[in-house]
Amino acid sequence: MKDLRDKLWQLLRMKMRFATTGAIATGVDYVIYIALVDRVFSPVVSNLISYPCGVIVNFTLHRKFVFQVRGPAWRAFLLSVLVSVGGLGLSTLLIHTLSQMEFFAAHQPITKLASASVVFFYNFYLKRFVFEGKFV
Repeated sequence: MKDLRDKLWQLLRMKMRFATTGAIATGVDYVIYIALVDRVFSPVVSNLISYPCGVIVNFTLHRKFVFQVRGPAWRAFLLSVLVSVGGLGLSTLLIHTLSQMEFFAAHQPITKLASASVVFFYNFYLKRFVFEGKFV
């Protein structure tokens, strides 16, 4: 029972570090998105620019503070990029879909926040697999 409790506590602490570093990376993504959307580019193009900026910050912080890299760092980076491309696709699809609705079209900060919230869980479990070779 103690082993299970320790593993759950360790997973919770890892999610908290993931959430903290993710919040920083998402902040970078979010600020760039808000600066670009509707002033310079459409929501989709703004996301295609801002999301990769957040990905770079995210990988750097995850490698340093969240996950223990098992295997070569270049392999983790390439797999992380693949996961991030999937996250970019999911995020862009959500932004495109939500932006078709009147409320979300008028409130892009909320649209981006909703998209980032969904992508958070996608990223946590797949990136944990990439870095550590396990989902849970």
